[in-house]
Order: sequence, then C-alpha cells, then structure tokens
Amino acid sequence: MPDFIRTGRLFRVVGFNPSHRQLYLASEALAVDGTTTHVEVYFGHVELMLLRPYYQDGVHIRRATAQEFATLSERHRLTAEDAEYTWMVDPEGDSFVLSGRPSWREAEYALMGDREALYDASLPWPPDFPAESGSVG
Repeated sequence: MPDFIRTGRLFRVVGFNPSHRQLYLASEALAVDGTTTHVEVYFGHVELMLLRPYYQDGVHIRRATAQEFATLSERHRLTAEDAEYTWMVDPEGDSFVLSGRPSWREAEYALMGDREALYDASLPWPPDFPAESGSVG
C-alpha cells in the first residue's frame, strides 16, 4: 500500500520512546465518529518529527513529494538521502516524520478483548482475532 489513509476519525500521538526512537499514533473506536476499529501506526528509527498531539480529521501518511521535501530540507537541514525516509502525516502536509518505513495495524475494537495495544511486543502477532496490517510506501 503506497499511502495509509484514514479520514474522519481522531488520531493522537500515544507514545514516543526516545531511547528506541519509536513513535506511535492511534485511533480508538468512537461513537462520535462512528468507528468500530482500533488503529495504530508505528514509526521506527525516528530521526526528526514535527507533529500535532492529535489529528481530528484523520491521517494521510505518505512519502513527501519532491517539493515538500525541498521545503523541509531547507528548514531542517535534511540531506538528499533523507528524502526516501520523510513521511507526511496529515492531509494538509503540515506534519512529518523522518523515520524508517511506517507500518500500521487495525482490528475491530470489540474483538480485542483485554488487549490494549496492537503493537505490544509481549503479545503474539498476528493475534487470535481478525486484524489487518501493512506498511506505507
């Protein structure tokens, strides 16, 4: 899947582990936006990020265009090699992450049981309930 698009739902930054350079975004199932799935996005090997704490209307995670990367490169002193690892997060292109290839997981919230996160290294993947997963790019 080249892009990861989930519109019309609330996503928020739920974790950043600086010692492991890991970033997590998540969207819970909410009655207000009519969603029934739990979605998580993982960024590993994070070098740089400019994020909002939450994205009220969803996310559109994709590789930065050449024009977007040129602007970011000038502002943040990125090198040409960073272009392959620069990911835009929101539909407007205001947020970005410089990291390894993002991945995502999604499952029906009602089926998750007592599992709180889809990216939990202490629990097996794939789980014993239906779930989808993939990578961006």
